[in-house]
Amino acid sequence: MLEKPTLNTGDNKNTQGNDDHWERQAILKLANSSLNEQKKTRRWGIFFKFLMFLYLLTLLWLYMPKKLMSGAAGGEHTALVELSGVIAPNTEASADRVITALRRAFEDEGTKGVILRINSPGGSPVQSGYINDEIKRLRSAHPETPLYAVITDICASGGYYVAAAADKIYADKASLVGSIGVLMNGFGFVDIMEKLGVERRLITAGDHKGFLDPFTPINDDEMAHVRSMLGDIHNQFIDTVKEGRGDRLKSEKDTFSGLIWTGEKSVEMGLVDGLGSSSYVAREIIGSEDIVDFTAHEPYFEKLAKRFGASASAQLMNQFSGQSMDQSGSIQLR
Repeated sequence: MLEKPTLNTGDNKNTQGNDDHWERQAILKLANSSLNEQKKTRRWGIFFKFLMFLYLLTLLWLYMPKKLMSGAAGGEHTALVELSGVIAPNTEASADRVITALRRAFEDEGTKGVILRINSPGGSPVQSGYINDEIKRLRSAHPETPLYAVITDICASGGYYVAAAADKIYADKASLVGSIGVLMNGFGFVDIMEKLGVERRLITAGDHKGFLDPFTPINDDEMAHVRSMLGDIHNQFIDTVKEGRGDRLKSEKDTFSGLIWTGEKSVEMGLVDGLGSSSYVAREIIGSEDIVDFTAHEPYFEKLAKRFGASASAQLMNQFSGQSMDQSGSIQLR
């Protein structure tokens, strides 16, 4: 049987052409997609480089001394260093930050006098001691440059430990001054454990390794040891204050009891030399009202991280991963 003849209308050719067109379109799409990805990568790279530039620029701006009042650059000025907040490691009032700022202030050729402006409730006796020792060293190395402590709202405990090293101390009449004492705080959960029927299993090597554990009853011998240790640190504090204040300190029974007083009362007690602000001291005592800030400020992005809870999380982890002394409470001049 003969097949019916057919005409070649070009449909096969068109089909082949459509296939080629589809392949070209796919290749073009892949090429465009790759180019777009490269463009995005370049844009993000430029963006992050720009952020890094801004970060470095911010650090440079924060750590450069800044003029607080008008005056000729390079001339004589009063150097200002801020000590604000709890005195502890990794804070703006840490010994590293304050000491770094004080050294820059004393070593600057235009510095006529230094003001250490304090607003602190206290903190670590070790950190406070570091700053006190460094102030005494800097005063000895630069005898022509006086250092004055100026108290704003509060200068208690560790804050006063630092202030005692200054040539003179000034405060506002309503400032809170003193709290010359030592404390260690914590909690006890023994009764709660018993009520809940929970057994505490503390395994140690060393008879007193778990002393002050909050889930274990208080041991009288260990408590006596802690009180003796706190007494030693308290005596160190008292000796430091007496050395710094000398004959200006008037002996009163409550001076070293841990109480605080107003700035006005502190002048009467010899804890403070006079009433006045930073601008008053710069203008009337040092004789140079141009103030340059040498404070080592915390980087902006570090502050931002702390706002999001990074610092709180780190401290919480330290509390739970530390030794028994850390879990029961740290020793503080507060």
